[in-house]
Amino acid sequence: MENVKTIATNRKAKFEYFLLEHFEAGLALQGTEIKSVRAGQMSLAEAYVQVDGNNAFLMEAHIAPYDPASRYNHDPRRPRRLLLHKREIRQLWNAVRQKGMTIVPTRVYLKNGRAKLEIALARGKKLHDKRDAIAQRDAEREVRRRFSNDE
Repeated sequence: MENVKTIATNRKAKFEYFLLEHFEAGLALQGTEIKSVRAGQMSLAEAYVQVDGNNAFLMEAHIAPYDPASRYNHDPRRPRRLLLHKREIRQLWNAVRQKGMTIVPTRVYLKNGRAKLEIALARGKKLHDKRDAIAQRDAEREVRRRFSNDE
């Protein structure tokens, strides 16, 4: 039985991008980083994934320093290597070279004690697409409000 605990989510990802295909990647972390992640001290606010031909890296994700480690701490915004199969890296590399495609981190979670990152192959939304998303969200909120008032 899988034990999954969500640590951080990228709430803007669904609003800013069309998420096409999802991947699960392991995170190569230092000792103080995994302790901070387990404490829930991670943010994906400005994070993105960078792929070269052979490796994938999580860039600009913030993992807070682990206080008890004092001087042995890590750099909070250092690039972190993603653990993916070569076939997946090649697939992401080929997709990113197309115009308008990018790789967005969507959430970080612990699965059986290991830090995992869910990434998505994404295409950016235009302004009119965002307006449609806002209108749909408002309509759903209005429907829920009416149902709750009827009961």
